[in-house]
Amino acid sequence: MKLYRLFLLLFLVAFTGQTFAQSSSELKKKKQAIQKEIDLLQRSLNTTVKGKKLTLSQINALNTKISLMQSKIDVINSEMKNLDSQIHENTTIVHSLKDQLAQLKLQYAAMIRFAQKNKNAYSKMMFIFASKDFHQAYKRIKYLQEFSRYRKKQADFIQGKEKNLNYKIVILDKSLKEKSSLLQEQESEQNKLGKNKEEQAAALNKLAKQEKQYKQDLDSRMKQRAQIDRSIQAAIRREIEIAKRKALEKARLEAARARAAALAKAKAEAAALARAQAKARAENKPVPVAPKVKEPEPEEEPVKASSNYLTATPEAAKLSSAFQNNRGSLPWPVASGSITEGFGRHKQGQANYDNSGVTITTAPGATVRAVFEGKVTTVRTALGSYFVLIKHGEYFTVYQNLHSVSVSPGETVSTKQAIGTMPSGGSPELQFQIYKGSVPQNPGGWISR
Repeated sequence: MKLYRLFLLLFLVAFTGQTFAQSSSELKKKKQAIQKEIDLLQRSLNTTVKGKKLTLSQINALNTKISLMQSKIDVINSEMKNLDSQIHENTTIVHSLKDQLAQLKLQYAAMIRFAQKNKNAYSKMMFIFASKDFHQAYKRIKYLQEFSRYRKKQADFIQGKEKNLNYKIVILDKSLKEKSSLLQEQESEQNKLGKNKEEQAAALNKLAKQEKQYKQDLDSRMKQRAQIDRSIQAAIRREIEIAKRKALEKARLEAARARAAALAKAKAEAAALARAQAKARAENKPVPVAPKVKEPEPEEEPVKASSNYLTATPEAAKLSSAFQNNRGSLPWPVASGSITEGFGRHKQGQANYDNSGVTITTAPGATVRAVFEGKVTTVRTALGSYFVLIKHGEYFTVYQNLHSVSVSPGETVSTKQAIGTMPSGGSPELQFQIYKGSVPQNPGGWISR
């Protein structure tokens, strides 16, 4: 039973160690990803902070950076919590292993003392020759062999467990050093966060002094954004109208074919009836009368939701379903970046405005890529930059503020295919939007976290 408990304890050590290793590895990856975003935003701030005039991009980047720094500190706290739990578990296991091994050593010492004490009285040869018959002698030989092997096995077992115990002690020392390192990192990040909060306070103070100019810039930017959004909405409505015309034309053709078939059938039935009537008159029999047929009412145009016309074909319906099924796992439209302004209603000072997508601050000259396969419907310049509209069945994705484009309307693109690039200077911000029909969606819930 003691051996069983020891094996169970060692299994728990291995299992908890593996679980901790996976969790620790995930936290380290998350911390590295956050730091990558912080570095990107810091480079962006370094290129824009030289200007005397405070911009919305700077404020959003600074706010996002502070939020990310706090997230990094939270991750460090989670790492330390996991490490504390592992240290506690390993300490308990080490104490238990020491107790178990002490008991095993006592038992092994007693076994050795017993064998040594009875070596003269019960020598191997005398023990064997004292057997009643050959069968008993054979059994005693096997017993002595098993006893010898068991002693050696127990000795090896104890040595192996001592080695494992020493290894666990080394792991504990390493964990304690790692915790010390994390504490230093946490202190360093707290200091950095404090300095950035001071920078944020200074920026807000500067904003208060420049409020009039800042409000003018914000109004101008919002008007420009609204103008581009109207162009996008118009392009989407045009695609819906094209799909509607095609669907209605298809329905009219099918209805015309159905009417032609019904007319041919009616003519055939009328001819058959005329022949039957002529035959009945010739044979002086009752003449059959044509049945009354209710005139069909003219068909009304089917009423559909706008997006339904976009899935009128099997191919479009399949593409829409595939896009929908990838909700939450679509790739980012840039390889690296940080969302510095989210979807929906925002307030800056006394001004309120809406964002129909998300604003992603990325690296200068970054490649912009399609988040899903689809068809490019619109490539247009607006206020000195390009925007690209891609259709995915009933869904649309929009990529704004591009410096250059590498696709053209009518072209079919694949997932992660390059469609253009961002400006090579300053702090480029990609405006990314998703629509279902003409209804804007929150891209944050669609792209991979």
